[in-house]
Amino acid sequence: MTVVVVTDSSASLPADLIADLGVLAVPLHVLVDDREIREGIDDCDIDYGSSQVTTSAASPGDLRAVYERALELSDGDGVVAVHISRQLSGTWEAGRQAVRDMDAAHRIRLVDSLSAGLGTGLPVLAAARRARSGEPLDVVYDSAVAAASRGRAFIVVNRTEQLRRGGRLSSAAAFFGSELVTKPILQIVDGRLELREKARTRSKAFTKLIAAAVDAAGDDGAAVAVQHLGAADAANTIAGQLRDLIPGIREVIINEFGPTLGVHLGVGAVGALVVPGGCG
Repeated sequence: MTVVVVTDSSASLPADLIADLGVLAVPLHVLVDDREIREGIDDCDIDYGSSQVTTSAASPGDLRAVYERALELSDGDGVVAVHISRQLSGTWEAGRQAVRDMDAAHRIRLVDSLSAGLGTGLPVLAAARRARSGEPLDVVYDSAVAAASRGRAFIVVNRTEQLRRGGRLSSAAAFFGSELVTKPILQIVDGRLELREKARTRSKAFTKLIAAAVDAAGDDGAAVAVQHLGAADAANTIAGQLRDLIPGIREVIINEFGPTLGVHLGVGAVGALVVPGGCG
């Protein structure tokens, strides 16, 4: 058999791609009043602007069940689990707790993607492609770690209020002054979401987003992803510009942010995620 790759639903990979590569995804949770919604499984209309909507990580029990299934599917070859940054979610730590008491813990490797959304999804792709080609556990693990370490993520949001409310962004957002007249550009650095710079208008913010992604991609080819929440036209336009501007671009994935990220980023968010060298 082959190594099986596991991730969580925040990785935002298209369902057909996950199915093709045999990746297993553990659902994270959105809490709406008294309801618990499993991302990617349960359907529900979510008011992304509501202060009553929150999110929660996968539980150790949820993760253990999927790790055990993945280990069985691998016929003992092993499991590589690539999760959202431990600075942004408790999922990685829950995974560590899940593995700790398992008999086959030495055959399960956890990877902190140092990112979120398709910033997690691209390292998942790197690992899954190695696994599909029959590479051993150490090689699959190393490919995920390498892609995570090279990855860069940049995000434009309309407002940072939801991020601050959820504790994902520090009070340093005051640096921007009035968000009514500025558009924040964020970046993920060492797994933490930070404020990068500001722009006066949304179009100028997108220009800065594109410039940051092109600079991060370098000249030797890159895997690129563009994500959005309710901003498909902007995402497609940005993806087209990145195709034109990044030399030797290897692939471009476009997808929406899932609910667990959308609750914190808000409608209109657009992200550009880059892995120099690609995820082949």
